[in-house]
Amino acid sequence: METALYLPVKRFLEKLGFAVKGEIGGCDLVALSAGDPPVVVIGELKLAFNLELILQAVDRAAAADEVWIAAKISSRGKGRESDARYRNLCRRLGFGMLGVSATGDVEVLVKPPTTAPRRNPKKRSRLVAEHRKRKGDPVAGGSTRAPIMTAYRQQALACASALSDGPRKVRDLRAEIPDAGKILLHNVYGWFDRAERGIYVLTEAGRAALQRWPQQPIDFRVEATSREGAA
Repeated sequence: METALYLPVKRFLEKLGFAVKGEIGGCDLVALSAGDPPVVVIGELKLAFNLELILQAVDRAAAADEVWIAAKISSRGKGRESDARYRNLCRRLGFGMLGVSATGDVEVLVKPPTTAPRRNPKKRSRLVAEHRKRKGDPVAGGSTRAPIMTAYRQQALACASALSDGPRKVRDLRAEIPDAGKILLHNVYGWFDRAERGIYVLTEAGRAALQRWPQQPIDFRVEATSREGAA
């Protein structure tokens, strides 16, 4: 699966100074530099270099400063990575190209050009915001079947954990979970019930969610830095 490529590519980008997180805004990975504004790198992963990988990269390019595509290197040396036409296409489109060996080594096949102008700043800013709000790196890039652990879902689970011992007031939860009020009010996942005004309880669906995703204490009040996730 594509998730097997995620850690080698993540480590490669971290060595270049980027903070990398998987499955953000439909991208297999998003990496941010430490600058302000940060350089935004989008990575797309596939088991083999093919047209679909190129098309995904084209779709993401408007929100990125750099785009890297990555795939496994063919054991027989007959994959697209050996096709000069494929590499030249990446050069013309301005994409970097990474080959991942069976042992997890990463080889730069094509270097991306100098940072390109950002053509879709709104989409780019959404990627940066989600990257910075998401605590840690809970999802391996290339995941397709499991629900994505977004920053919103992380805070909703924190609310569920806080309510697991009984009813709580919204104002008490806000001290540690900034978005608690709107999360409890909108109840997107059906995890909460309002016991009375300003007080919520956990539903059976919420308890089931905590069994699926056991929680450790997370401080959502701390502003994430652009290097968060490198740990």
